[in-house]
Amino acid sequence: MDAADLMAVALLAEPTRQQLYLYIRERQEPVGREEAARDTGIKPRLAAFHLDRMAEAGLLDVEYRRLSGRVGPGAGRPAKVYSLSWRSFSVEIPQTRYALAASMMATALSAGGQRADGTESLQDVATSVGQNLGEEIRRQARTKPGRLEAVKTKLKQLGYEPQVQDSGDWTMRNCIFAELSKSHRDLVCPMNAAFMTGLVGGAHLPSIHVERRTARPGCCVQLTSR
Repeated sequence: MDAADLMAVALLAEPTRQQLYLYIRERQEPVGREEAARDTGIKPRLAAFHLDRMAEAGLLDVEYRRLSGRVGPGAGRPAKVYSLSWRSFSVEIPQTRYALAASMMATALSAGGQRADGTESLQDVATSVGQNLGEEIRRQARTKPGRLEAVKTKLKQLGYEPQVQDSGDWTMRNCIFAELSKSHRDLVCPMNAAFMTGLVGGAHLPSIHVERRTARPGCCVQLTSR
């Protein structure tokens, strides 16, 4: 989840806008503003306002076509029509990243019999995924303070909600694999630690170490500076 997803979903809290969205969803084909206005009992100009707001947020796609069915001279200008966007939106507070966990687990499984221990194979994959993110940060931020700030930003984007303590340690207020860790802690927590290790290593921050923690609530991993 990000701010754009949250704002997009929040648009549907307005009753008229929600009615327009549901109508287009049911139609399953492009709809003009006049047709949408008739269905909701509002003026076309007001319908256009709401439809354009949803299109700007990514909830709807826009195209232009002639609704009369005529072509050639005298057929008139193409009308603006709206259809349901294929983009998916996810709003969950606090954030979770089950798709990320599923991707890493699927990659580990697809590796076949290369590693006898599935847990170790998953940790290898998680380390690699984290390292790729860290290397991207390293390419973009040349200084250590810049890389530290970039890692913190990435952790926020992922949903970890990092907090820097007086001791200099970074604790994560949120576990992005919360439900999985409840039932499969021995699998998920090492995966999480490996992912963090890869991220820090890829960003080339040798003074930052990944440590496991047992305190709840929050994440099972913290970052310490030595």
